[in-house]
Amino acid sequence: MRQRLVCFRKAAVFGSGKEKYMTNIAVLVSGGGTNLQALIDAQKRGELGNGNITCVISSKPDAYALKRAKDNFIRTKVLERKAYPDIAAYSKAMVETLKEAEAELVVYAGFMTILDEQVCRAYPNRMINVHPALIPSFCGKGYYGLKVHEEALKKGVKITGATVHFVTEECDGGPIILQKAVEVQNGDTPEILQKRVMEQAEWKILPEAVRLFCDGKIKVENGIAVVER
Repeated sequence: MRQRLVCFRKAAVFGSGKEKYMTNIAVLVSGGGTNLQALIDAQKRGELGNGNITCVISSKPDAYALKRAKDNFIRTKVLERKAYPDIAAYSKAMVETLKEAEAELVVYAGFMTILDEQVCRAYPNRMINVHPALIPSFCGKGYYGLKVHEEALKKGVKITGATVHFVTEECDGGPIILQKAVEVQNGDTPEILQKRVMEQAEWKILPEAVRLFCDGKIKVENGIAVVER
């Protein structure tokens, strides 16, 4: 089955008198927002193609990512998990919030709160996540944050990296869009390795994957993401 990903874009009028159709991007965060900052910086450099970050949604009211968004005049929303009785209620609220924001692409950028299948089904092949390892290694339930790098060092791997993939009902199991390898060096700690993976991989391939999506360069064939360069 061949499926072209369709981006529903709104027209924005620029000074040239021509219309350019932009994809509304909602970014989900929970913490410091370094991946969000990478996206903001890429947008300022004109590297998100036809994408435009229009909303940042945080699962925590004190997330520093919210300040990053506000400093760049991006609309923010806090959706706290503890305000809802269960995951189903929280996920329903997330879908409603995303629809209210008219999101067309949803980007996980350090979002640490579990969502159920309602969200994936509402945004099929329109949600992407960056994972700090080369999937299928060190991924799935329980693999997040420093845990990923701790396990990589325990195994003694010589190469790790990052993966951008579509979000599906299977944790870290969606079609892979981009990957970038990073060398593991002697004497690495989880913290040092985490920083290198972010700087050399995550902050590069996440904005690139967003650009490719917004420019209509990704299609899914039989569960495989095919990227047109």
